[in-house]
Amino acid sequence: MSRLFPPHSTPPSLSDLETIAQAAFAEIPEELRVYAADLVIRVEDFPDEDVEQEMDLESPFDLLGLYRGVALTQRSFLDHAPPTDLDRIYLYRRPILDYWCETGEDLTSLVKHVLIHEIGHHFGFSDDDMERIEDEA
Repeated sequence: MSRLFPPHSTPPSLSDLETIAQAAFAEIPEELRVYAADLVIRVEDFPDEDVEQEMDLESPFDLLGLYRGVALTQRSFLDHAPPTDLDRIYLYRRPILDYWCETGEDLTSLVKHVLIHEIGHHFGFSDDDMERIEDEA
C-alpha cells in the first residue's frame, strides 16, 4: 500500500502523528480493529513522570506506547458498574520519532507496530500472539 504521508523535512507534530496513527489503525487487521473500536488513542510527546516511575524507565525515550485500562481478559461479566475511565492507548511522539530516525523504518509501519502491540495488551495477548498478528498484517 502506498503511504499517504511524504517524507518529512521537519519532525511530525502531535497532530501529524495522530493523523498517522489513524491511518495506521485503519490498516490493522479487521478482526482486531473491530474489537478495539472504542479504544481512545492519544498522542503525547513523552510519558508523564508517574508513568516513568511506574514503568521504571531509565529514560522517557524508552517507551513508545502504553495501554491504560482493564484488559478484556481481566473484566468480569458480573460487574455491572460502568467503567470509571475509557481504555486508552498512548503513543509517545518523541520516543517514536527517535526510534524512527535510528531505524529508518517507515513511520506508519512503526506506529502500526506500536498500536498492534498496545491493542494486544487490551486483549491480554502474549508477545507471540502479537507477533503473529503483525506477521499476518
